[in-house]
Amino acid sequence: MNLEHRYDRNMQALSSEECATLAKKRVAIVGCGGLGGLAIEALARIGVGFLRVIDGDVFEESNLNRQLLSTEAVLGREKALVAAERVQAINSDVIADACVTYLTEANAIELLSEVDCVIDCLDNLEARFWTAHACQKLGVPIVYGAIAGWFGQACTVYPGDVSFATIYGEPQRESQHKLLGNLPFTAYVISSIQAAECVKVLLDRPGIIRNRLLMVDLLDGSVDDVELR
Repeated sequence: MNLEHRYDRNMQALSSEECATLAKKRVAIVGCGGLGGLAIEALARIGVGFLRVIDGDVFEESNLNRQLLSTEAVLGREKALVAAERVQAINSDVIADACVTYLTEANAIELLSEVDCVIDCLDNLEARFWTAHACQKLGVPIVYGAIAGWFGQACTVYPGDVSFATIYGEPQRESQHKLLGNLPFTAYVISSIQAAECVKVLLDRPGIIRNRLLMVDLLDGSVDDVELR
């Protein structure tokens, strides 16, 4: 479909050359839930040409409070397939590759190969470390985000940068989001930051949140930027 005015509102913020560059880029989004749904939506709308959406889960009732792709009509359906359908409904020029599987140590390299950037929208630390290790091996930058209640954080890690161990220590199976809950606006703020980071990575724009961690507290309205050593 030729919609010549699709990207008119990108102009000034992005050049026509940058829009053309985004159309040639490939991104993998790991997790199609609270963070992943909005990140996928934003990247499809801005015109990233290829989106690999990875999630082995199905939508359930408890997702309805925050997950953009979750509606009553899709309960019980695979998140990755719903995400791919949403991409096609938004922008038929974008290729959506749905991978209905959980990312594991065994398949991480295969799932994350041949992309220009990976967005980590996971909700468990074990898979998060597998994602980070695979990106290091593949030489691919990864945009990380996490939320817990009113609080969220995000950063971008290039191969050779400070690892997630600086943030988390050693991998653990219990995540704070399960203890503090998930609120829709927290997910949308952090996933928007992730989408913006991804676009900056793809376009080699300055100002990337690199070797530092952006922490947002929506309860007290504070934003902190912490250097990672």
